[in-house]
Amino acid sequence: MFQELGISAGTAIIILIALYFIIKWSVKNGIKEAYKDITGKKLTEDLELETLLEENVDNK
Repeated sequence: MFQELGISAGTAIIILIALYFIIKWSVKNGIKEAYKDITGKKLTEDLELETLLEENVDNK
């Protein structure tokens, strides 16, 4: 099947792996946004990132 498309098996595997991680990242971000919209709360991960950014700005 891949030969008909002109793609080797190794290239197809790399493309499928890349697509997996892109879709995984997209779904994760979509769930985070939906959670924020539904509850109005920020995630602890986002709060930690904000505090780190504030500390870095204060140190400069």
